[in-house]
Amino acid sequence: MSESGRSISRRSDVAPFIAMEVLVEAARLEDQGRKIIHMEVGQPGVPAPEAARNAAKHALDTKLIGYTETAGVIPLRERLSRHCLDTYGLEVDKDRFVVTTGSSAAFNLAFLAAFDPGDRIVLTSPGYPAYRSIIKALGLVPVEIEVGPETRWSLTPELIAEAQRDGPVKGVLVASPANPTGTMMTPQALAELVSYCDDEDIWFISDEIYHGLVYEGRQETALATSDKVIVVNSFSKYFCMTGWRIGWMILPECLLKPVQRISQSLYISPPELSQIAATAVLDCRDELEVVKSGYSRNRALLLEGLPKLGFDRLLPVDGAFYIYADTREFAPDSLQFAREMLHGAGIAATPGADFDLVHGSNFMRFSFAGAHDNMKQALVNLSDWLAKR
Repeated sequence: MSESGRSISRRSDVAPFIAMEVLVEAARLEDQGRKIIHMEVGQPGVPAPEAARNAAKHALDTKLIGYTETAGVIPLRERLSRHCLDTYGLEVDKDRFVVTTGSSAAFNLAFLAAFDPGDRIVLTSPGYPAYRSIIKALGLVPVEIEVGPETRWSLTPELIAEAQRDGPVKGVLVASPANPTGTMMTPQALAELVSYCDDEDIWFISDEIYHGLVYEGRQETALATSDKVIVVNSFSKYFCMTGWRIGWMILPECLLKPVQRISQSLYISPPELSQIAATAVLDCRDELEVVKSGYSRNRALLLEGLPKLGFDRLLPVDGAFYIYADTREFAPDSLQFAREMLHGAGIAATPGADFDLVHGSNFMRFSFAGAHDNMKQALVNLSDWLAKR
């Protein structure tokens, strides 16, 4: 019940995103003159490539920016179709692409189009916390399955079958590379999981927003195994366009009209200016690969430096730009440890409680998407602070 005496919806009772709370506290300290190294949010430390920014500037100067087709402008969908062919060797018609207001809108649309209230959707734990919150807010039921080293932190058909014994499973959501772990499923493991879901008539939602940011192993799209999957991707990570709020979906034919009908009412259309920039950014691979090489340097630096400081239990970092570290050597609660580290070492990182409701207090996520000099300074600050602690 609110202070006015009016009721508040049960669906709004979702957990806060701790990473954003850390960001707020870090900003407060910066306002007081503190130098803070940001390793808490998954955001590239560089702007969108120059060609994307120039395309947006030109559009602002020469045309009216307005509504577009709900599914996105044709030039962008055509270019995404070619991107799919170039990246995965798959021919996918432009009409199966739906451009969205970031991947967040894509998940909303997928959940609304494919599921009814009360449907159970399997997620991994640890996993991205917004999945759980969106699912709950829409009246669906998140079924979180703990994954660990025995399955290389990934879901398996056996784990889903076990969840089915407790009730029908209508959907499975997998990210590969994953947030917060950075681990990636092998193409074979992904194909086996997708095939199992197809056989069981379970919707498979593949979060591929970290594709392009792979350092070990080979990325594969779920679409290589089945045309029935729902693929979600975004321009935020590899393409360095977080604030532009632009993403896309690849849908099976049966979901195209439902998704567009829902999207017309919820969003009208994705922002045209962002679509123009996104069309241009797909031709910026050379510049983006330079950015990725910077992440690779940061990854190598931290994988060498963190164990020397006592963070010697790290999950495999195949892709994305995160290191998920066991913090039990330093504190029984990573949330308290994160607060102490922020104030004592000037380093903002995200406690594992965001990603794992059961074991998250034992882990911390460090983002290495920032500048290389900041990553080097973070190791120095951590070393000095831990020595005094």
